[in-house]
Amino acid sequence: MSYLDNILFAIVLAIGFGYFFMNLKKIYRNINLGIDVDRKDNPSERWKNMAMIALGQSKMVKRPIAGALHIVVYLGFIIINIELIEIIIDGLFGTHRVFAFLGSTYNFLIASFEILALLVLVAVSVFWIRRNVVRLKRFMNPEMKGFPKNDANYILYFEVVLMSLFLLMNASDLHLQNVPNGFSHFIKAGSFPVSQFLEPLFNGMSNELVMLLTEVFWWMHIVGILIFMNYLYFSKHLHILLAFPNTYFANLNPLGQFDNLEAVTKEVKMMMDPNADPFAAAPAPAEGEVPAKFGASDVQDLNWVQLLNAYTCTECGRCTSSCPANQTGKKLSPRKIMMDTRDRMEEVGKNIDANKGIFIPDNKTLLNDYITAEELWACTSCNACVEECPVNISPLSIIMDMRRYLVMEQSAAPMPLNAMMTNIENNGAPWQFNQQDRLNWKDEE
Repeated sequence: MSYLDNILFAIVLAIGFGYFFMNLKKIYRNINLGIDVDRKDNPSERWKNMAMIALGQSKMVKRPIAGALHIVVYLGFIIINIELIEIIIDGLFGTHRVFAFLGSTYNFLIASFEILALLVLVAVSVFWIRRNVVRLKRFMNPEMKGFPKNDANYILYFEVVLMSLFLLMNASDLHLQNVPNGFSHFIKAGSFPVSQFLEPLFNGMSNELVMLLTEVFWWMHIVGILIFMNYLYFSKHLHILLAFPNTYFANLNPLGQFDNLEAVTKEVKMMMDPNADPFAAAPAPAEGEVPAKFGASDVQDLNWVQLLNAYTCTECGRCTSSCPANQTGKKLSPRKIMMDTRDRMEEVGKNIDANKGIFIPDNKTLLNDYITAEELWACTSCNACVEECPVNISPLSIIMDMRRYLVMEQSAAPMPLNAMMTNIENNGAPWQFNQQDRLNWKDEE
């Protein structure tokens, strides 16, 4: 590489990482649109969850075939990109295989990278067949039309291209290493158990042409990685990064244990204590202060962990395929709940960007414009979606917060639920019998 090449590489690298961190900053801003919630308790348990679930893929392997293939792609892609360190150093300083001094360790690493690259190509091919030939039902839901469907294929194509370029780069490099009296630039380094079978492709070509191809493969590989890295912001594959904080900050409470609204708890305690001070239990909001909303109607009413959940969603559909409401034909799809939350959050973020850091009301909300009441009330709150999620996302928490808003802010519960709540209020029980008639059944013959 010439000095001009080194400078060009530095510029490309700066643009790639600069755009990436700019988008990470937007994600951080959008997540912080949510209400603050404390998730710093029990750090040992949280680190364990992150290690087992995000790093160890423990929930993925509950479905063995998909889980094993995902581990291959995940580990392969992450480990192979360790080589990115060497590529960056070579690109900035014009060196060639700068870590070759590691000797047999270097040979082992390159050989491992190549075997993993081959395994990734096999796994990605199986994933493509599952989506486009077998057409598994969970990939065919209505919310998986258009970009969500194409996005999954784009990533598969990306991975095929990047792994192929990696092997071709090594194969052409190996060819030049084997040139009699060799090129001084192409020192003998590395072990190539896979690309050695591709090396004959360059037989009959001039050394100059092979060197040009090597540089082309090298540039395409590094630029492809930078494009892939920046595409993550627009893709469901953002979970590659966010699965780690998402599993760390996940709710540690037992499934089915819901949080209580503090304002409601105070009201109930006041009703049960005749000596309670009503003003202490429910102080009036200060002048100009907006009273706290019960439940959630838009993304700003959700907490920041729920918004992190939305960005982390892998769109794998395990939640929806295990949802009993969805299985019986109801409109509810937990995956769609997360996708809608992310889409609305992005819409709010763009509104803020367009208005110089201020959100201007757009007469739209997550509730009704994205998620319907019919979807929310179809949920049985069984927690199957939470249990199935491979990265500890909780669609149920969003559903329940939006239900709270419907009931407590809009009195918009379904008729059977309204009747039950009326009975509890009047009779102290869900049934339409007053307390005096409760034991009449014992007198029946």
